[in-house]
Amino acid sequence: MHESLKSSLAGKIKLSDEQWTFVFSLFKPKTTKRNELLLEKGKVSQYLLFVVKGCLRVFLIDDNGNESTRFLIFEGRFGTAFPSFTLRQPSAAAIQSIEASEILMISYHDYQTLLDIVPGWERMTRIGLEMDYIDSIVRIESLISMDAKQRYNILMEKNPKLIQRLPNKIVADYLGISQETLSRLKSSTQVRKSASPEDGKR
Repeated sequence: MHESLKSSLAGKIKLSDEQWTFVFSLFKPKTTKRNELLLEKGKVSQYLLFVVKGCLRVFLIDDNGNESTRFLIFEGRFGTAFPSFTLRQPSAAAIQSIEASEILMISYHDYQTLLDIVPGWERMTRIGLEMDYIDSIVRIESLISMDAKQRYNILMEKNPKLIQRLPNKIVADYLGISQETLSRLKSSTQVRKSASPEDGKR
């Protein structure tokens, strides 16, 4: 698992073998089951998570039990309930392993140690958080300014594995649409793909 972390960060940070050994010592491996809850709403997020294999979901739950997906974390990405992790306060969100997953976990204290003493780690983290913030803003803007079809087409173009791998309920929730609308969009896309350019020439 630790080599996957190193490979993912290649080109983003340059460390000696000794420094990598130190970094590896702070990340603890964990294997999760499908739908396993890694953080409950109302608990303080104690760990930053790196996904080696699988997918995690950060989501909100209202008083009626309705869920709203905030982030999806696939292979090679870091994630947690950042407001809780950073501010050390109870989390408004929960974290769930959508698939059986392999992850690496680093505690808040050990994460601060990396920022303080490992050369380049703070800069790398800042750049990563900036890109995640931009992705979040783009998604929020799409929910406000685009219709369901536009949002679906963009997701198909930029992240088709999300649609292919995850249950319709999760994908629909992520897109801010109903499962029925998602099914219609999927069917429409499949019909277009099955109709080859040659069909219109016969």
